[in-house]
Amino acid sequence: MFEISDLKTPLIGPVSLSIAPDECVSLRGASGAGKSLLLRAIADLDPNEGDARLDQQSRNRMPAPQWRRLVALVPAESGWWTDTVVEHFKMDPETEALLEAVGLPDSLDWKIHRLSTGEKQRLALARALHNKPKVLLLDEPTSALDDKATARVEDIIREQMDRGVAVLLVTHDQAQAQRVAGRHFLMEHGRLSEEAEAVA
Repeated sequence: MFEISDLKTPLIGPVSLSIAPDECVSLRGASGAGKSLLLRAIADLDPNEGDARLDQQSRNRMPAPQWRRLVALVPAESGWWTDTVVEHFKMDPETEALLEAVGLPDSLDWKIHRLSTGEKQRLALARALHNKPKVLLLDEPTSALDDKATARVEDIIREQMDRGVAVLLVTHDQAQAQRVAGRHFLMEHGRLSEEAEAVA
């Protein structure tokens, strides 16, 4: 079980939420409502108070890099620190399978500066999955994708849920939330409330 308890920053919270293994929870809200800030706080990338626990292990009792491997954030705009795709991945059969899954099997030699936003989104997802996280924090992972690529990513999310991964999905696409998530939350002014369903 993944749980956050009274998590807050100067701009959001306190927020408490639990997500079961194999569950996807959707999160929507207007731009500036605090959705991305919440994901960053959960990943412990911004100063925050409160606690987050994975299988009853507190985030506050483990090194940050270990936490971020277990609880993987895929931001809307991912970071790239070298010139080519291959430098961001381990070279092994699993990498090849992940790149195939996101529809970019021949991308290892590509230059980062030539990637489209959608390609960066898919590669960032593959990069996060390589560490076999137990929780996925996804910030608009299909915002720049066409229907075919979106369907691929949604299939990957379902496959991860089948493997016992808990997923928190930020999306403005209500239809996507209905397709993938079982519970739906709305964030307004940094506060979270549960919705009966994802509605426009």
